Order: sequence, then structure tokens, then C-alpha cells
Amino acid sequence: MAQIDDLPPLRDVIAAHDLRAKKSLGQNFLLDLNLTARIARVGGSLEGARVLEVGPGPGGLTRALLAEGAEEVLAVEKDARCLPALAQIAAHYPGRLEVVSADALEIDPGAYLEAPWRVISNLPYNVGTELLIRWLTPPDWPPRWESLTLMFQREVAERIVAQPGGKAYGRLAILSQWRCDARIALSLPPEAFSPPPKVSSAVVHLTALPAPRFPAPPAVLERVVAKGFNQRRKMLRAALKGLAPDIEGTLRDAGLEPTMRAEQVPLEGWCALARALG
Repeated sequence: MAQIDDLPPLRDVIAAHDLRAKKSLGQNFLLDLNLTARIARVGGSLEGARVLEVGPGPGGLTRALLAEGAEEVLAVEKDARCLPALAQIAAHYPGRLEVVSADALEIDPGAYLEAPWRVISNLPYNVGTELLIRWLTPPDWPPRWESLTLMFQREVAERIVAQPGGKAYGRLAILSQWRCDARIALSLPPEAFSPPPKVSSAVVHLTALPAPRFPAPPAVLERVVAKGFNQRRKMLRAALKGLAPDIEGTLRDAGLEPTMRAEQVPLEGWCALARALG
């Protein structure tokens, strides 16, 4: 295991503060500082960067972000047990780490960080997808963040980068790829974590595009995609019934066959349908 600073090893930190991972908080701690450093570097150099980290836990990734040169890290941690360990890191990197004890779903990072910032997090499993959707659907685009480097369960990561025609292709793929370049950057086995989860994990890197790939009214696109994939085995004319008086005609206007199913429609097709409905 790499030694990236003079702070104690993570296992010692966890033992000293009795930081046993809580399943109710979706916690699985990543202890290998070789891996946390690799995650920190996924999006390129952090020299001078501002970073939002959600769910830092005992601070393994936090330490890597600071050691890699991040100018400012905002760490949002809901579990008060972790605050003393994070305070120790803040003291070691004076003026560069701000720890906020809060639920990440309830705060505005813009109140603490100057845009643009990067989001780099080993997300708690129980809120990861909800946070991603929020970051992908801000009121205005481009967003205040410039990239997202996020740890997910492998299954969720595959849904983010999925292409039409497969079971993994759905709402997450559409929302992610409409406005971002998305790729799986790293895969991690269960034994990389403490305690080991029952599934493999993966790090996804998303870079915000200056503008969406295809024009579409965002609210309409989100609504039609959600409705289409909610009944993904039905033909579009049945799954989207009620969205327009003549849904079959609207589908054809968008260049889609009414007998297609949601997983067969490419991103451009969903955007064309949102424009036709909008």
C-alpha cells in the first residue's frame, strides 16, 4: 500500500475512531491508497482544482485528492463519527479541506465552492444514482461542475455507458450521454473494500459537454424517456400512449417506428421525439 502522506494508515484511523461501516449509510470503505490515488488521477491533473467529495468516510480518497494537488476540497459527510478523522486531515493540509457535516442531497455546493469544480467521490451506494441524476439535470447547462469521477456498483456503471439494444440501456444512459462523454475508467473487485460488498464496483468518468449532443427540451426528454423505459418490453405506441393525441403519428414524425421498443431507440431518436412532443 502506498504512503501518500505522513498521516496514519487508514486501518489505524478506522480502529482509532471505531469507524465500522454502516450498511444503513451505504458505506464500504476503500482502504488501498494506491487505488484512491488512481481514482484521484482519472480526470487528469488536480493541480489547482476545486473538488467536491461526497461521503469521504475515514478520508482515504480525500487524502489522495489533496496529495495530488487539489487546491480546495469540499467534503460532505453525513456520518458524524467520521468528522474527527477528517479534521485530522484538514489540520495536515491547512486551508485546503473544508468538511461539511450534512446530507449531500440537501446542500448546494455553490455555497462553498467557486465554479467550476470537479466531483470525485466513492459514492454511498444508497444515494449514488439519485445524486448522479441531480448533477445531470441542473436548471441550466453547462453545469457548475466540469467533470464527475464516481464510484458505483458495476451494474450501475454499465447502465451509464450502455448502448442501444442491450438490457443495460435505459434512462441513465440517455441522461448521461446526452450531455456528457462517459466512460468506465476503473473496475474494482469486492475485496478492495472494507467490508467487501456483494458486487463488483467501477469508477465512471463523465465530462460535461458545452451543449447537449442533440437539441431537446430537457423536461420533455426526461419525461418521455422515463415513461418509455418504465414499460420497456412494450412497443412504443403502447408504452407512450397518452403523451400525444396521435402517438403513432408523432413517433413517425420523429423518425421512429411505433413498433420499436425503448431499448432500440438511439439517443438521437429520443431527442427527436422530445422535440416532436415539446
